[in-house]
Amino acid sequence: MGKVKTLITNGQNKVKIPSGIRMLVRRCCNAALQHEGIDKQAEVSVTFVDNEKIRELNKKYRNIDSETDVLSFPLYEADTIKSSEDDVVMLGDIVISVEKAYEQAELYGHSIQREIGFLTVHSMFHLLGYDHEDGGLKAVQMREKEEGVLQKLGIPRGASYVLDEE
Repeated sequence: MGKVKTLITNGQNKVKIPSGIRMLVRRCCNAALQHEGIDKQAEVSVTFVDNEKIRELNKKYRNIDSETDVLSFPLYEADTIKSSEDDVVMLGDIVISVEKAYEQAELYGHSIQREIGFLTVHSMFHLLGYDHEDGGLKAVQMREKEEGVLQKLGIPRGASYVLDEE
C-alpha cells in the first residue's frame, strides 16, 4: 500500500500547535490515500499559517478576499495520479489556518485535533480530485469519504475531547 511523505511547516506564531498534531496530520494523509486504494508513494506539503496569510493566499489564488480554513493546491489531475509512472507522486500543497481551526473547533464544540484532522482529510480529498463547490451528490460523497477516514482514525463527527468543567 502507498504511503505519503508529509512535509510539515509551521509558518505562523499566533497560536500554539498542540503536541501530536504533526503525527495526526501524517496519519490523516496516509489514511486518505489508503481509503482511495492508491498504491503509490506520494508526497504532500502541509503548511500552518495564520488568518492574515490564508486570506492573502485566498485572494491571490481564488480571488476571494476573506479568510478561509484550508486551501488545497493539487499538482496532478485526479485521473493521472494512479496512472503516473513516477516513483513518487507529488500530490500538492495543503495550507491550514491554525487560527481559523481553533475558532471552528470552539464553534462546533469539538477538539482542535478533530478540526485539524478534518481539514487535513478534506484537503487530501481535494488533492485526490474530489470537489464539493457545486454541492449536490459530489459534496455528499466527499463528506462521506472524509467521515469514513476520520472514523477509521478514531475521531468521528460526534467526538469531542473537551472536558466539561462543571
